[in-house]
Amino acid sequence: MTVQNMKYSIFFSLLFFIGSVQSGYAQETDTDKPSFIPPFDFPITFSGNFGEIRANHFHGGLDFKTGGTIGKPVRALADGYISRIRVTHGSGYVLDVAYDNGYSTINRHLSAFVGDVARRVEDLQYEKESWEVEITPEPDEYPVKAGQIIALSGNTGYSFGPHLHLDMIETATDEYIDPLPFFMNKVKDKTAPRAEGIMLFPQPGKGVVEGKQTRRAFPAHPTKPITAWGLIGAGIRAYDYMDGVQNKYGVKTVILEVDGEEVFRSTIDRFAYEENRYINSWTHGQYMKSFIEPGNRLRMLQASNGNRGLVEINEERPYRFVYTLSDALGNTSKVRFTVQGQKTIIAPVEHREKYALKWDKVNYLQEPGLELVIPKGMLYDDVLLNYSVRADSGDIAFTYQLNDTRIPMHNACDLRIGLRRRPVEDVTKYYVAGVTARGGKYRIGGKYEDGVMKVRIRDLGTYTVAVDTVPPVITPVNQAQWGRTGKIIFKAKDKETGINTYRGTIDGKYALFGKPNSISGNLVCELDPKHVEKGGKHVVEMTVTDGCGNRTTEQFDFVW
Repeated sequence: MTVQNMKYSIFFSLLFFIGSVQSGYAQETDTDKPSFIPPFDFPITFSGNFGEIRANHFHGGLDFKTGGTIGKPVRALADGYISRIRVTHGSGYVLDVAYDNGYSTINRHLSAFVGDVARRVEDLQYEKESWEVEITPEPDEYPVKAGQIIALSGNTGYSFGPHLHLDMIETATDEYIDPLPFFMNKVKDKTAPRAEGIMLFPQPGKGVVEGKQTRRAFPAHPTKPITAWGLIGAGIRAYDYMDGVQNKYGVKTVILEVDGEEVFRSTIDRFAYEENRYINSWTHGQYMKSFIEPGNRLRMLQASNGNRGLVEINEERPYRFVYTLSDALGNTSKVRFTVQGQKTIIAPVEHREKYALKWDKVNYLQEPGLELVIPKGMLYDDVLLNYSVRADSGDIAFTYQLNDTRIPMHNACDLRIGLRRRPVEDVTKYYVAGVTARGGKYRIGGKYEDGVMKVRIRDLGTYTVAVDTVPPVITPVNQAQWGRTGKIIFKAKDKETGINTYRGTIDGKYALFGKPNSISGNLVCELDPKHVEKGGKHVVEMTVTDGCGNRTTEQFDFVW
């Protein structure tokens, strides 16, 4: 810890103590809804809202802007206690607070803890010799009052800029809920959501759009009717906006009506953690589907036409589609378009593919050198796999294309790939690799056992086995400035299996290196006179290991 950070810690220790004794914020007595104050004492704006579409998950909270800076004091929202303290590569410095009113929050991407919490975390990091640590205090260890300073905002973990990510969880259900309704009186917004496009999904063997059985994208406001016949689904790409900022947000409520009758609605106001991957079924890219696939159990989706939201176009007439888009503050917009029924012969689906998987059955794929078991409930709909295998006499294993495009599964499934040859004796150097459309490889993981690589996969894509014997590369960053800045920085890279572990020492003693921001990936140690004697020459040693156990160690001299 630097001298400046020590002053920071002492200052906020006093704030923490004062806040524990006396709160400057009165608790409201609204019996209908618990009262929370905002996490900051300045006007609040957001860079992200609850439920935005992200890769494989919903955005679970609100992202509060901090003016492009770190170090803003973060306040407790109500009376309660600190329930969990973590430092992770994914979310950086993380602080959980359980409130007396039946809710809890998770504060992510912080730059620092304060008071006794900060000291306890640092002590544990040195004790465990690990930047990543976790503490679960007893409820009476760190009580907090509304308005008390509990941490400083930051940009740690997987973060693209300074902000505070705030998750809110309902204690009784352990579900993530939208925090915005608790701060309505602090937010002014009259801007309604806007659509950017619509998409129609003809159902295989049952429907056509513009004469074809392939999904079609259209402008948000088509200038002429879209022709279709049979069973189709609709989807929309839309975003919310707020006054005075340029950010795009997720749309809270989407309602689809056809000929004046509601057929579907989605309301993103809560979800359970285990529901996250259902987003892969509900969305196609950034399009939100207005129908429910048979294996999708996402509770925020409601179909009211008895057909999972799918629409039957069976008359040669215009069908009036109307979307209503609403945000959390009640701002609303509408999107209207017409689907013209045009009678068309619909060809049945030809089962040319080798594997036809059923969403409500256990599915098995067994090929020479390959075995995959997909338990019931892992697929969202029936799937016709475009399966193929590529063989090369020089390959470690065949390359198995389970499908030509990625098909997500709800949970991980067991995959086994047999090795055809072993060019390297050390079996820890082998790994199961995902293969991109351009032939690039990326590490999935896996373990060697009796000539077979075993791994768990969550997507039906393309896989093979590769070997990694090349150690990582360690590069010092701004080495000439280490003594002046009091920061030692390394960049560690590995081309194949990525960085798995790292450990640094200074003058032979453990040094607390961390990865404050996972986007940059730099390994950083802030020099602290408590652990490194100031005023002389020192030797820093960094050891980095990749996903297959290949190791690199480098030493560098510096003066501080």
